[in-house]
Amino acid sequence: MATKTQQKLRSAYAQARRVNPRPITGKETALELLETAFGAYVGRQERTAFELMKRSLDENAAIFLTLSGAMTPAGLHQSCIIPLVETGVISCITTTGANLYHDAHRVLKHHIHEVNPNGGDIQFRSARIIRIYDLGFQEEVLLDTDRLFSAIIRHADFQKKMTTPEFHYLLGKHMAAIEDQLGVKQPSLLSACYRRAVPIFVGAVQDGSIFLNVVKLKRILGPEFKFELDVNEDVYEMAAIQHYCRHHFDERMAVWILGGGVPKNYTLQGEPLLDQILNVPTSGFDIDVQFCVDPVDNGALSSCPAGEGHTWGKVSADAVETGSVYCHCDVTAVFPWLVHALFQTKSSKRKHFRLMDKLKDAVKFLDVDVKKRHKELMGTIEWSVSEVK
Repeated sequence: MATKTQQKLRSAYAQARRVNPRPITGKETALELLETAFGAYVGRQERTAFELMKRSLDENAAIFLTLSGAMTPAGLHQSCIIPLVETGVISCITTTGANLYHDAHRVLKHHIHEVNPNGGDIQFRSARIIRIYDLGFQEEVLLDTDRLFSAIIRHADFQKKMTTPEFHYLLGKHMAAIEDQLGVKQPSLLSACYRRAVPIFVGAVQDGSIFLNVVKLKRILGPEFKFELDVNEDVYEMAAIQHYCRHHFDERMAVWILGGGVPKNYTLQGEPLLDQILNVPTSGFDIDVQFCVDPVDNGALSSCPAGEGHTWGKVSADAVETGSVYCHCDVTAVFPWLVHALFQTKSSKRKHFRLMDKLKDAVKFLDVDVKKRHKELMGTIEWSVSEVK
């Protein structure tokens, strides 16, 4: 006779989805293929990722996108991310500075070409061709882009202390004006986010070429150059936006992670900052979808799954049980296909959250809760070694 555990497992097995694909005819939509032809292994991970992406929209969740790796040189922003921003799908972005820098090449009418990754790097360097795996561009592209950002950041708008969302919002404002002047039809990620008030955070802004030009300007111009980044406020603003979304929209939040790295953790750490550091209760992200080529091992944060993140308070228990997937793949091989399918659903177009417009209110809203917990927070800093003894 079967035990209760065995009966439970057999019941769950009997109700589980059958692997029963239909023959492909060439007439199927992307939605139909995802429904019927992706039954196992990474294919099943892709299907689950799509289902969770769609669920993010069906539940009107605020969607935080994180972006690492050379995604804009590969054109992923043009094919996927900008369309997701323009249709209201993406609410907030965290990226590496490099993805914003390399995006500007095309605005200056420079081109990125396919190259042979085994073509010989000594020869490429001699020809002043920069290589990113199987992509290449002339060194002059970098020099022109440096001139562009140096000229923009010298503007009076930037001569003050600010956070990375404000910095990139202002960059987007100036890039939008330049694109209009040059008649650029394909917007940059910076200008697209500016027009839709999508905040762009960069957790390691000093690790990128835009900031290298800041270093140059500070050394050359000295006290005349007053631009400065407020790292403390930057981290607080990420937590404030998440707290605001939780209490002002439909109380649902999703994170879509492309790659891993600093952007992944910079976004997720907003939740433990609220709950563990500021004593402001929160439950973590409700949906966690990640596309990453790294195997899950060796304590690497880039490949850390949602369950491990849950132990830190970054994602909710529900996310771990029914709302997460780690899709072990190259982002560029899978994400365009899933975005294509997503745009075939009615829920892919929605009202923009315009979180950049709400950033100041979000900070004030969190300030109120932090002040309510003033005495509790004071207790966390009034500590001495004697308490351990």
